[in-house]
Amino acid sequence: MLSRIAESLFWIGRYVERADGTARILDVNLERLNQLPTAEQILVSRQLLGVMGAVPDSPDFGLGDLLNKLAFDRSSATSIAGALGAARENARRARETVSSSLWEGLNTTWYGLNQHRKDVVGTYRFCHWVLERTAMIKGFADTTMSHDESWQFLALGRSLERADMTARMLSTHGALSAGLSWVNMLRCAGAYEAFLRTRRGAAGEEQAAEFLLLDRLFPRSIVYALSDAEKALERLDPSHRRIGFINDARRIVGQARSFLEFHQPGDLLSELPEHMDRVQKSCAQASDAVTRSYFAQPIDLSWVGEVS
Repeated sequence: MLSRIAESLFWIGRYVERADGTARILDVNLERLNQLPTAEQILVSRQLLGVMGAVPDSPDFGLGDLLNKLAFDRSSATSIAGALGAARENARRARETVSSSLWEGLNTTWYGLNQHRKDVVGTYRFCHWVLERTAMIKGFADTTMSHDESWQFLALGRSLERADMTARMLSTHGALSAGLSWVNMLRCAGAYEAFLRTRRGAAGEEQAAEFLLLDRLFPRSIVYALSDAEKALERLDPSHRRIGFINDARRIVGQARSFLEFHQPGDLLSELPEHMDRVQKSCAQASDAVTRSYFAQPIDLSWVGEVS
């Protein structure tokens, strides 16, 4: 496979998952933000933007600016619209590899971005529309593409981004003023019903944190996403060595997963910011390692990458 095609598929997975994750984070914060006094609204909007890895444009950055920055700004891949646009552009470049259903799903979604109001209510509906569209796009990828090497790159990008976005979502619990309840966190991840069925009577904050971090069977938990990334990396480079790993990305992802899995669950809440920062750094380092291993190209031929 050409490295440029592999890179496009990897970033399709990442960008679609980023749009999904950003929509979830915005959705769970919108109602609370809209009810805050103006001064606190500005503070929390700036904090939320910082959790998402972006910087405010002005000192009086408020809710309207946040909605534009995270939902509608097509010039930045940090936003939902920007991420979906970047995914569509990468699919266009890999048009001979992606299925027609996947391409049409991305293309239709791109043209539907303009049909939404940009106020709080419109953004709330926009987030739910994005969740439906990204679920459909991921379904097309899973069911209409052969699960060969090309699909593994797409799945690898999706898994790394999912671990990163779940970590960012959990970071909002402690980083924002008047932190969100864990019930809302579980709903944000689509995990509330699964959590209740799994834990039954035990439904405290510590159990919710454990579930979103460590559950090996729930697809949006960080451990599950990191395990999926490990499997994709193993299938892309199945060579075995008696000592260590030849693939830096697999080593980085494996270390992050094992650190969480073998950590004392009782310490999770008190050390949550540190854990989430470590997960985000590991995902970024693994992405860089994948780029070095599979996508290395001369600078003057480089045409794709993460917009920040």
